[in-house]
Amino acid sequence: MRYCTNCLEPDTRPDTEFDGDGVCLPCRYYRTLDQIDWDERRGALEEISDWAKARNVSGYDCIVPVSGGKDSHRQAVYCRDELGLKPLLVSCAYPPEEQTERGADNIANLIELGFDCVYVSPGPETWRRAMTTGFRKYGNIFKSTELPLYASTPKVAIAYHIPLIIYGENPAIAWGGSGGSKDGDASRLKYSNTLGGGDLSWLQDDGFDAGQLYWYNYPSDDELAQAGLRFIYLGYYLPDFLDFVNGEFAVAHGLVCRTGEDADPEQSGNLQVYDALDCDFLAANQMLKAIKFGFGKVSDQCSVAVRWGKLDRDEAIKLLQKYDGKCAPRYIEQFCRYIGISEEEFWAIAERYRNHDVWVRDGNDWRLRNPVG
Repeated sequence: MRYCTNCLEPDTRPDTEFDGDGVCLPCRYYRTLDQIDWDERRGALEEISDWAKARNVSGYDCIVPVSGGKDSHRQAVYCRDELGLKPLLVSCAYPPEEQTERGADNIANLIELGFDCVYVSPGPETWRRAMTTGFRKYGNIFKSTELPLYASTPKVAIAYHIPLIIYGENPAIAWGGSGGSKDGDASRLKYSNTLGGGDLSWLQDDGFDAGQLYWYNYPSDDELAQAGLRFIYLGYYLPDFLDFVNGEFAVAHGLVCRTGEDADPEQSGNLQVYDALDCDFLAANQMLKAIKFGFGKVSDQCSVAVRWGKLDRDEAIKLLQKYDGKCAPRYIEQFCRYIGISEEEFWAIAERYRNHDVWVRDGNDWRLRNPVG
């Protein structure tokens, strides 16, 4: 493992890009921010908004995909109040056994701010079985759930003849991850590492049929082109589309945050009380990500904080070493109950995905071969 010489971004992230000086793509992008003509970008965003308004045949200019979290609140309100768009919110719901009460409260709060919302809810049993398959085959709890979370939006856009879909952060310039772009174009999002171009063969091989997978089936590139859909990342056009800015904005607009034990990074592996609010399985999945790639959510959060001057690198390293990949046993117990396996089986599956190029056995524990710092 190598780490960005400026922040803490690791080179084990799928499709990450380091330059010859060992600097990651998000840090290189950050260094260009004061050279960007933000008025020009705002003008480009307004042109896209005008393009969408001119093609409005349904009453809605655009779709904003939402979970009810911090980014959802900022996106929806900005599109309506700053750009003058009429957005339709599309939310793909977690089953009741998975969605937290605060997650339900937050999507309700967003709707109460005055938005129309289409609520897509794939069959709970299919969802549970597909999640089990993704965990067993990929060591990824959300391998299956990412498909309907993203595929539902273009499906609704095609059905309702809505021309524009506005996502939030661009994963390439925000995190260095796959599926993003180096501009505002979000049309290649489905080719991210997790979505895999919308491939469903791994679920079909496990016995799922087309009817069960309707909401998992991302429209083809030809279908998207025929519908004339346009996809953009709002974060590319704003200089401050950031976790801490969006979090403060959302809290001011009624967002319900993590409290008590759920707000303890020692248990959640999450430094931010306004992040990952609608599902507690995230802590387990970020721990699995650390097993496979050597880093979890705290690494992501610290890298952004260093980049933006919220932490110096030494402070960030201490936080990463203390909290990255942490997951309280209750989150694992909750997940195991949900998919119907024992905790022993969970750990047996998890250890199958242990990356031995990244981790080395140290007595009864594992440690990183090349820890940051």
